[in-house]
Amino acid sequence: MSDPRITQLAHVLVHYSLQIKAGDLFRITGNTVTAPLISAIYKEALLAGAHPFTNVSIGEVEELFYQHSNDTQLRYISPLRRQEVERIDATITLLGEENTRSLSGIDPERIALARHARRELQERMMERAAAGTLRWCVTQFPTAANAQDADMSLRDYEDFVYGAGLLNTDDPVAAWEQVRVEQQRLADFLAECDTIRLTSAGTDLTYRVGGRTWINAAGDKNFPDGEIFTGPIEDSAEGVITYSFPAVYSGREVDGVRLVFRQGKVVEATATKGQDLLLSLLDMDQGARYLGEVAFGLNYGIQRFSRNILFDEKIGGTVHLAVGASYPETGGCNQSGLHWDMVCDMRTGSEVFADGELIYRDGKFLI
Repeated sequence: MSDPRITQLAHVLVHYSLQIKAGDLFRITGNTVTAPLISAIYKEALLAGAHPFTNVSIGEVEELFYQHSNDTQLRYISPLRRQEVERIDATITLLGEENTRSLSGIDPERIALARHARRELQERMMERAAAGTLRWCVTQFPTAANAQDADMSLRDYEDFVYGAGLLNTDDPVAAWEQVRVEQQRLADFLAECDTIRLTSAGTDLTYRVGGRTWINAAGDKNFPDGEIFTGPIEDSAEGVITYSFPAVYSGREVDGVRLVFRQGKVVEATATKGQDLLLSLLDMDQGARYLGEVAFGLNYGIQRFSRNILFDEKIGGTVHLAVGASYPETGGCNQSGLHWDMVCDMRTGSEVFADGELIYRDGKFLI
């Protein structure tokens, strides 16, 4: 018996998050294990009059690619992919894996090489999104592998995923609209600020955001959602940050990450686990050692770490700062093949100052 929440999620994604309309060329991407949600979204898009098509991958194919490709193949970009990026009106990526550790044995430099080669596709998608000609969204389909990563049973993980998306409310769309109103109040406040200082255990970091745009993320680009973010002034970060949770990249964990910034650039990077991957990614290109995003997690319905950045960066009472590419709509200018979010827990013993004024303490805004 299918879970009715899958149909409900598909309806919210198609009509609220992506606002699919008649005539849209709509790409749906996911692993075979996400097939129930792919089918539900496909049907909903057809009923809306769109032209959906699927891009479905087999779990082991990515691992085979990294194991057996030569450098030319790693760098190759299909002209069909370039055409898609230019022609689609909307795209959704469904997260959900059969094995979240399938790339754990791959040399991180091979992963970095391939990701760097695809930088132009990422940048073009960001450009189109900023110009309003491409709508995109990322969501999660609950799988046994993701549940294991989160230390949950599959049933508990399903409740966690759908609850974080407010699908347990009478009207999820109305609930997300209310989230949008409250977050906009905070975004408007921060838009008048310039210098932000974060302090917590192992962290004392200052960056500037004057003139940048704070984006209110309330279920359109990510689902579930619940954050406000911007792109900091590229050469402004000064100080140190120690991330509270493991940073996960392609299924590999990097734990105990500590970054030191001078004039915006990471000049020192250490980790208690996975330092080889950390350094490989930071050396991917010139922009990888600069911040591309700074954000506050505001979804207080998410309170536990799940090893899934879609949820972890939204945990109410956290901040996340991503190294690598900026989102152009924020006014950020940093370019990189990398965009790697890492999360710092601010719920205990923390303070945030804006232009010298205390505005946030222990995971909550004071304004």
